[in-house]
Amino acid sequence: MLTVIGEALVDVVQRSSGIQAHVGGSPLNVAVGLARLDHPVQFIGRYGRDAYGESVAAHLRSSSVLLPLGPDELPTSVATAQIDDDGAASYTFDLAWELPGLADRLPFMLQGSTLLHTGSIATMLAPGAAEVLAAVEFAHPSTTVSFDPNCRPSIITNADYARHQAEKFVTLADVVKASDEDLEWLYPGVDPLDSARRWLSLGGSVGPAMVVVTRGAAGPWGVNAAGEAHAPAPPVKVADTVGAGDSFMAALLSGIVDLGLNGAQNRKGLRELSAGSLRELLAHAAAAAAVTVSRAGANPPTRAELNRMELDPERAGLASN
Repeated sequence: MLTVIGEALVDVVQRSSGIQAHVGGSPLNVAVGLARLDHPVQFIGRYGRDAYGESVAAHLRSSSVLLPLGPDELPTSVATAQIDDDGAASYTFDLAWELPGLADRLPFMLQGSTLLHTGSIATMLAPGAAEVLAAVEFAHPSTTVSFDPNCRPSIITNADYARHQAEKFVTLADVVKASDEDLEWLYPGVDPLDSARRWLSLGGSVGPAMVVVTRGAAGPWGVNAAGEAHAPAPPVKVADTVGAGDSFMAALLSGIVDLGLNGAQNRKGLRELSAGSLRELLAHAAAAAAVTVSRAGANPPTRAELNRMELDPERAGLASN
């Protein structure tokens, strides 16, 4: 079982052509992405007893994601995304983030989990962020931990706080993914790749086995003990970029699971991964992101769609002219 903990949102997407509502939230998108890649996944997050909450639960269940927590009495969180003419998204949020009593349920809910992913708002916004950190600390001795800061400066405006908070999770994570924009905001004036190299050293022998940086059309880059690797971004016709990083994260983790490197007992093998294998993971994850940007909203690929994309982007109908 794989576990994702974090926020569920409804993305209200505003375009020049109209308004649409999509279920989203970075951790939720990762959970759906993993499930569509044929992994058993549970999602630990909150949603309300309202119409948006019903759509969150229905969306997760439609991809066979398990929901150990039911709805609560707070409103479901909403993110409003404004899509510009180039397909890029900017966000505003109306959020409620807390998971009271989570610590008491962790031994049961995480029993049998070999991987725990978290990130984004869930790791930054009080009071829930403290509960998520406690969950990661509880899981770390037995579980592969992954983290994506997926920074939202419109919500967490204090970069010093966000940097301190992110580094708490980086030191506990085995796999870290961040965008170049995340790192530029967290460490102004520093090359994002240098920031990633520094993150690799955080935590010493219990810190990350790899740190990956997504860079849009420039393609993902990663660093691990064996060296550095880069993969090109597949050329596709872009509908929008909503959920692209989450699809990348899900496919990166899926690749690690497919290699049998999930679970704390496999930390040594994950740390010894070659630079060539890291590059293959980056290419695999980039292909998943390419499928997602080729269609509207946070819509990660199935394993069959990802396989088609990796084999032949032209035949998959996604390659740009």
